[in-house]
Amino acid sequence: MPIRVVQRFLQLESAGGIILFVMALLAMLWANSPLRFIHQQFIDQFLFVINDGLMTLFFLVVGLELKRGYLEGQFSRFSQMALPLIAALGGMVVPALIYCLICYPDPVTLRGWATPVATDIAFALGVLSLFGKRIPVTLKLFLMALAIFDDVGAILIITVFYSNGVSVLLLAVSALILLLLFRLNAMSVRSLPLYGVLGVLLWISLFCAGIHPTIAGVLFALAAPDNADKRKSVLHRLENGLHPWVAYIIMPLFALANAGFSLHGLTWKILLDDVVLGIVLGLLIGKQAGVMFFSWILIRLKWARLPENTTWLQFYGAALLCGIGFTMSLFLGTLSFANESAYLMEVRLGVIAGSLLSGLLGVAVLLFAFSKVKHISDLRRA
Repeated sequence: MPIRVVQRFLQLESAGGIILFVMALLAMLWANSPLRFIHQQFIDQFLFVINDGLMTLFFLVVGLELKRGYLEGQFSRFSQMALPLIAALGGMVVPALIYCLICYPDPVTLRGWATPVATDIAFALGVLSLFGKRIPVTLKLFLMALAIFDDVGAILIITVFYSNGVSVLLLAVSALILLLLFRLNAMSVRSLPLYGVLGVLLWISLFCAGIHPTIAGVLFALAAPDNADKRKSVLHRLENGLHPWVAYIIMPLFALANAGFSLHGLTWKILLDDVVLGIVLGLLIGKQAGVMFFSWILIRLKWARLPENTTWLQFYGAALLCGIGFTMSLFLGTLSFANESAYLMEVRLGVIAGSLLSGLLGVAVLLFAFSKVKHISDLRRA
């Protein structure tokens, strides 16, 4: 993958992560200020537009990144994608198991099992950017690839578990629109407005069919045509055009609408609630355990190697940062308890606490890892 493309991606996500943090903090302050009723009105009026509409563009960018990575060779060979793919799988399975063990056998709270399986790529890369050039580029690429596969896993979860009352007829209409998109691609049609109209129709048909409409973004990305001339490529034009909007506008808006909750009446007892505890331990313990254990097995079998110039301690620090679920965890948690709004505050509390603890511990481990490397270098020079 071209270095400039990777650098641009990392810069966008890192800066976007800082903005996300600011907006999440603003959401909390707003939800607990004298103007909190305006915050609630904002959520009531725009939550559907943000969560079901604008988040489609987020998933579109994820799909475009995955397709570009495949076309340019990053994910085209198993040896290249094995470590981030299997690490992402472990980072989804173990948190879900921990959550289910804590919430079993309550069928209502068990609905939130998918909440701690996500990694927020913007936040994670934003934290890594704080270390500047001390972080090996290969470790950043590993974390980026893991987060992309993690998002793909989240997409599959949404498709399978959060689509209810599916209409076969309207699903067939969606399939026809998707086939038309692939046909236009095969015919080398490069009209962005035409693809845009069909993309909107695909979103509407999936929504009416009972499938979560954000899936339209990924399906559209798979059909987006590529071209050797990047100026004419629909794939590159869409990704370059949408990525800044997603990083700087859409995701911060999502944080503003979903991260805030009132602290009024909050007691220490709620921290021991099954939903809160399941999410916190899933993100803090499950993520790092899943990523490390699955990666260790793969490396022991010699099917993969640690990222170049990366120590196990640095790798562990990155695994901890995978526990920063934030936006995607909030998104999955909101879907999980869409009909049980009483649990939404617990979801937000669990996600914010788990993500914050994972981030702080990850930073502490990375600081120790770099100080250890520096100490060894000083001894060698002495």
